[in-house]
Amino acid sequence: MQVATLGVDLAKNVFQLCGVDSKGKVVLRRRVSRDQLSELAVSLPPCTIAIEACPSAHHWAREFIRTGHTVKMISPQFVKPFVKGNKNDGNDAQAIVEAAQRPTMRFVPVKTIEQQDIQSLHRARTRLVNNRTGLVSQMRGILAERGIVFPKSITRARREIPRITSDLTNDLSVLARELLRDLLEQLGELDRRIAVMDRRIAAVFHASEPCQRLAKITGVGPMTATAIVAAIGNGSDFKNGRHLAAWLGLVPRQHSSGDRQRLYGISKRGDKHLRTMLIHGARAVVRIASTKTDYRHKWVQAVRERRGVNRTIVAVANKNARIIWSVLAKNEHYRACP
Repeated sequence: MQVATLGVDLAKNVFQLCGVDSKGKVVLRRRVSRDQLSELAVSLPPCTIAIEACPSAHHWAREFIRTGHTVKMISPQFVKPFVKGNKNDGNDAQAIVEAAQRPTMRFVPVKTIEQQDIQSLHRARTRLVNNRTGLVSQMRGILAERGIVFPKSITRARREIPRITSDLTNDLSVLARELLRDLLEQLGELDRRIAVMDRRIAAVFHASEPCQRLAKITGVGPMTATAIVAAIGNGSDFKNGRHLAAWLGLVPRQHSSGDRQRLYGISKRGDKHLRTMLIHGARAVVRIASTKTDYRHKWVQAVRERRGVNRTIVAVANKNARIIWSVLAKNEHYRACP
């Protein structure tokens, strides 16, 4: 029995295997435990192991690579069309094998532990920021129910809410004042934790030479640079910068047929966090473009006059994504046009 491609349906404790030979004939079907999977990976002759991108997938991919196998990780959305019959572990494993053998299949690059550590930092910070936004919205809602409103801004909330709670002439009850003070204490604690995350991300940025090269691009800061490097490494998994921009969802969504070409808004595929940070950086570039005289900002201003602010922001984010790929994949420094 010579297994050429082995499909593994990953789980927590029980894993379903489906192996095929070089002609695509199924030669192995087995259900194994976690320990048995590790032993099988060591005992099996080097082959291609296909898995779905899911929790623990990068861990198992590194384990399989360490034992001499080639790993192909596939997005679940590309595996689903190959499932035949009812949904079960056996059919899922066979679908993974069939998907992995398609010559046009797109695969997910395996991340290192360092990349996953940086991504974990960003995700933890994002959760804290979302919690802070929700907390401020709750306090604004409590005050709005009592006829007290102020502009939307976390900075304004930090300044206005203490003043409102200390003003004894308004309609706030004693209970409401105590509640708002408790929520303000929680806001301060969230600010402290976010600041800790920012310092950790800054330390990662200063220790990474690729991140510092990316930060020289107008519209890309330390936060964006670390997130990009954590997600794509050196960018070698993308053929060119346009492929990276498409992966980030910064290209038009298309619905065309025959001679009728229809392009809509951006596709918004890929990593939402990365796309959001690139958009925010591009928004800052567009905001100051009218005050600059170099070639890049003149181009931004010209696009803004033709296409409007929002489309210009997306265009700048798309261009930055292409520059990022060039800087990482070619191991070069960013050279700004005069």
